Amino acid sequence: MKPSAFVFASLLASLTACAPVRPDAVASAHEAAPAATATPVAAMDSERDIVLVVANPLEPAPTHAGSNMLGYAPSAHYGAGQRAVSVLSDLKQAYGMREVTGWPIKALSAYCVVLKPAEGADRDALIAQLSRDDRVQLAQPLQDYSVYSDAPAAQDGKKYNDPYTDLQRGFVETQAALAHTVTQGQGVHVAVVDTGVDMSHPDLQGHIHDSDDAVDNNSAAFNHDRHGTEVAGVIAAVGDNRQGMVGIAPKSRLSIYKACWYPPDQRAARCNSFTLAKALAAVNDTDARIVNLSLGGPADPLLSKLLAQLLNEGRIVIAALPPDGGTGGFPDGAPGVIVVRSSATTPAGPGILSAPGKDILTTQPGGGYDFTSGSSMATAHVSGIVALLLSLAPQMDARTAHDLLLRTSSVTNGMLEVNAASAVAALRSSQEKPAP
Repeated sequence: MKPSAFVFASLLASLTACAPVRPDAVASAHEAAPAATATPVAAMDSERDIVLVVANPLEPAPTHAGSNMLGYAPSAHYGAGQRAVSVLSDLKQAYGMREVTGWPIKALSAYCVVLKPAEGADRDALIAQLSRDDRVQLAQPLQDYSVYSDAPAAQDGKKYNDPYTDLQRGFVETQAALAHTVTQGQGVHVAVVDTGVDMSHPDLQGHIHDSDDAVDNNSAAFNHDRHGTEVAGVIAAVGDNRQGMVGIAPKSRLSIYKACWYPPDQRAARCNSFTLAKALAAVNDTDARIVNLSLGGPADPLLSKLLAQLLNEGRIVIAALPPDGGTGGFPDGAPGVIVVRSSATTPAGPGILSAPGKDILTTQPGGGYDFTSGSSMATAHVSGIVALLLSLAPQMDARTAHDLLLRTSSVTNGMLEVNAASAVAALRSSQEKPAP
């Protein structure tokens, strides 16, 4: 399928909804999590619902002779422990709340639920009350998040037989083909937290290591999702398969975490605090060094905790700059996150990287290709370039990667933007210098 003329797919999202529960025996036995509906995200309301977190220790609860306490699920299947179940039951009764869904967060030794306040209750006042309750670790609104996307000459370097390579504006402008003479991202694991992805796309098939659906476990919807498919193609589309395009890091491997979805009859993808928390906690259990977050929204206590943990473990988190250019939300406001905007003629803010994000040819659901725009695509370019760097220097940290990309950015068509070839060359040069 030939790419059509420039199509700008605006994927502005505001979120409401959440992930389905995978109830374990303990949770279901104590009614800590209700049975999942066919479309659990539809039951969520970001204007009313509350996200609440209580302690759920990993250690099994002590028992005594004759006790029928269920304790905790085995470590291989971390579920809701007796303490969390009992606390949640008391809280729901005391504050008149109804549970929509819940999920254990192993990374935080906690159990997280989405709750509906009683009809007519003031949500802000209820959150304030809950925050003062010693049994509650965290209480906050269920918040909305958006993906940042709007719905291209030959170059020196590695030659590909993929027919659309010369139409890939970002691939050409960052001189990725030249960088590919040195590295193509071999052995680097990239986690993409986004919508679903067309797993059978000929330019992605075989490069996706695994996937996880934090929304509704609907495989048909997962494979039909557009935004994640676009991001995945920019990062790791297969090279030299005589079709389509080439990713910035075509030999990296991807893990896809669906936290955003398309509501019926809407073009905008949505995600929320709970689905994003599920995805980030799942990433925490992998060896992924790069986490691509082509989305954003308001600051969020729960998401901030999970993001901080990923950063403390040495993950390199790459996030899109919001359309309004402001920072301070999730994930762009977290110290240590690499923030990326679409290249522009105006100067970027301090420390913000610029990358191609306008009229970007990339993969589409159904095995197709088309053009799209937005800082989501710019972020995917940087994730791909960082994968090239990590394949040469596996121990590189986020600060080093950021500074190297900023230092080696170059002017293309009057705009300063990251350059894959220059970054790789500078890294190789530093590695070849003899020790003093």
